[in-house]
Amino acid sequence: MGTDKAEELKEIAQEIRELKESPLYPYRRRHGYLPVPGVGSAEADIMLIGEAPGRQEAEAGRPFVGKAGEVLDQLLESLDLDREDVYITNVVKDRPPGNRDPRADEIEVYAPFLLREIAIVEPVAIGSLGRFATDFVLKRYAQRGHGRTMDDLHGRVLRGDAPHGEVRIVPLYHPAAVFYNRELEEIIQEDFQVLAQYV
Repeated sequence: MGTDKAEELKEIAQEIRELKESPLYPYRRRHGYLPVPGVGSAEADIMLIGEAPGRQEAEAGRPFVGKAGEVLDQLLESLDLDREDVYITNVVKDRPPGNRDPRADEIEVYAPFLLREIAIVEPVAIGSLGRFATDFVLKRYAQRGHGRTMDDLHGRVLRGDAPHGEVRIVPLYHPAAVFYNRELEEIIQEDFQVLAQYV
């Protein structure tokens, strides 16, 4: 079963690479960027979902590299996990110009890939990283919480209904938030520990 899941995820990654109809495809080509499909275990109990890749991610073709990736690695290490133990992805799989929020037409193109990733991996828990990813996941799977601020939601466990059954959604501040607000560092570490029960 795991091999089949891994193959399905590889197929999604290939489709994303060839996604010429994406509004972000010309920007990707013009700057020599790579698309950023999800990475990690096809059998993961925990899926981490961010908003969209930044410049370093688009250069590497992998989610959460650079400084934000280092913070995420430390957070995973605090749960005795490596990247290979979880599945890490984004709502949008190409870098928006200037790291702006993805637009509705971009989300419409990329969201089906994320929904397929969730259906294949069948996570027990989803850690949504940041406001944008949290709102997307809650709108799609939960009966409550969407539209509320991260200050209200962070570290809580919300119940969601995914195609494979019940899923727990844990809104988390984005790892990069610590670079803009050092006071969040301890909060982010504490919130991340909520995921320990799903390891």
